[in-house]
Amino acid sequence: MLHRRHFLCLAAAALTAHTAQAQITIPPGTKLITLRHADRTGEDLNDTGRIRAQALVGALDGIPIDAIYSPSWARNLNTAVPLAEVRGLTIQHITAENPAIQLMSKGAGKTIVWIGNKGNLQSIWDALAAPEPPPLNYGDLYIIERGNSGNPEVTRQHFGP
Repeated sequence: MLHRRHFLCLAAAALTAHTAQAQITIPPGTKLITLRHADRTGEDLNDTGRIRAQALVGALDGIPIDAIYSPSWARNLNTAVPLAEVRGLTIQHITAENPAIQLMSKGAGKTIVWIGNKGNLQSIWDALAAPEPPPLNYGDLYIIERGNSGNPEVTRQHFGP
């Protein structure tokens, strides 16, 4: 019986370690601008989504941007295109699954934009231990920075129709 109990404890510990996501620290000087892709019907942006994607350009006017990141889904890319064109930036693809590590590594000390989806935005929030909620609604535009205490601070804005 002792062996079975020991095995169950080890199995539970391994499962917990495998499913738990490590907390990631925001590097000093890093600004992560996050938003969900614009409004869609099916897999593509609808008319409101295309208007919102254009409105993103104005919403970020005056904020220097070093890079734009997105998974390679059409709705995300189409949301990013107007901003990328105006800023002369190429949209860089990162896997949608747990992108926080790559974003903090590639974007260390920079201002970067992540145009994501509900699941990967939540995973970023969890990994950074950012104050809830993440930007899950169309038009949410949240900026995450490292506060003086080292903890993430979030500025919440809204853009578009």
